[in-house]
Order: sequence, then structure tokens, then C-alpha cells
Amino acid sequence: MTIKTTACCKINIGLNIVSKREDGYHNLETIFYPVPLFDEITICTAEEDGIDLAGHQLEGDPYENLVLKTVRLLRENGHKIPPVHISLKKNIPSGAGLGGGSSDAATVMKELNKHLSLELSNEAMERMIAKLGADCPFFIQCKPVYAEGIGDEFSPVEIDLSGWYLVLVKPDDHISTKEAYSLIKAKPSKYSITEIVKSPVENWKDYINNDFEKSVFPNHPKIESIRNQLYGIGASYACMSGSGSTVFGLFRQKADLDKIYQDCFLFQCIL
Repeated sequence: MTIKTTACCKINIGLNIVSKREDGYHNLETIFYPVPLFDEITICTAEEDGIDLAGHQLEGDPYENLVLKTVRLLRENGHKIPPVHISLKKNIPSGAGLGGGSSDAATVMKELNKHLSLELSNEAMERMIAKLGADCPFFIQCKPVYAEGIGDEFSPVEIDLSGWYLVLVKPDDHISTKEAYSLIKAKPSKYSITEIVKSPVENWKDYINNDFEKSVFPNHPKIESIRNQLYGIGASYACMSGSGSTVFGLFRQKADLDKIYQDCFLFQCIL
């Protein structure tokens, strides 16, 4: 068995931290929107489970990687999965707020389900893979959703960015979860994200925010500078995705950014 497939990523449109839970986590509100930037995945039967990064050794303990955890999770739930070797070509940067690792895991589950005839429904896969991360279930169907709870409670959302030019810019900054939450004061949101996204994108700037920017920008001025630059260049809306460090911008027309962000990861596409 040899399976070749791709795994997309996502951006967060708005992110409100609305309350702290008794279990120590926070309730949030956000919109996950799929982005056509893809990791490339090859799954082959093997003598034992293994993983590499496009032929290169993976840093850290490979068995702690989400894709191999996904394989083990399927087995723990009674599914016969042969030993597999998985090769990842990472085009989605890590630690970027784009969900690349979660997408890889969900994609591996979907492909094994299809090719090994496990007969798992989308809902069953979503429930199962939620054990590996709050945003993992989103990548089972890769459709825009409004996310609540810890980011694992999904509902449909009316949003269509077809025809918009999307820009992703990621500087070489790393933001830990602890740092992202350091200045957060949970409070109910003033505006409904699901209602505001029905209005023209040009209106979003005044109403749709990412609460993590309050913690991140003071210690990472380059990230704030990128967001402000995107507005200066003509973005109708710009925001940090998730807990960073990627900033995205939505443009009516394609922007010439290659020379500006030579020291950053840069991706552009039309949605």
C-alpha cells in the first residue's frame, strides 16, 4: 500500500477568549477557515511504524508526532492498521498558528479510513481525533466553521472569501502557549463574529480582533509591524492567526510582497 495525499492548513478569523473554565482551560470564539497551503504526505506499509520529513530524520521522539499517534489511536479503537512508514514534506511552517500538525494527523486518519475500508463516518473520526488536539477535528471536513469551547465545538458559519487574495507572513518568532495567554483577561465578546463576517471584509477591522495579539505584540514587535505593514500595503483586513506567529492579510488584488518579506515565510493565493 502506498498512499500519496495532501493536508491543508487554516487561519483563525478573530479569536476571543471569553471565559476561564474550571478545568483551567479557556473558552474561546473563533472562525476556522481552510487555506490551500498543503503539506505532502506519503503513507507506505512497512515492517514497523516510522516517520520522516521528506527523507530527513524527524527531530525529537518520532512516536510523539501526531501522525503516529493517530495510527496508534486507530488501533486502540479496534481497527487493524498494518505497520506504516509516513513521510511528510512540510510546506506549512510549524509553530505558525496554521494547524499544520493537526491537519497532517486528520489527513492520515481520513486516508487510512478510506484505503483500509474502516467505514468510519466523518463524525466518528472527529470524535476520535479530538483526543489529539482541539483543532484536529476541523481538518476531517475542512469546511469553514464557528468554533467555541476550547476550540472543539463546531457549528456552520456563513462566510465565503472566494476571489479574495490571501497573504500569509510568518517571521522567525516562536510563541509559547504560556506567553500567548500571559496578558489575557477573559471577557465576553462585544460583537458576534458570525454576524460581522456577513458584512463586507472592509468592515472587519473595527470589530474582529485576536485577543492573543495583546500578549504577543509587546514582546514580538515584528509581528505587529507585519500586521500594520499589510494594512499599509492595502489589505482590507489583517490579523494574527491563532497564537501566532503567522499574520494573514486579505486583499482585493494581488500584492507585490516578495521584496518586503525576504526574511519571512511568505505565501500568497487566491481563495
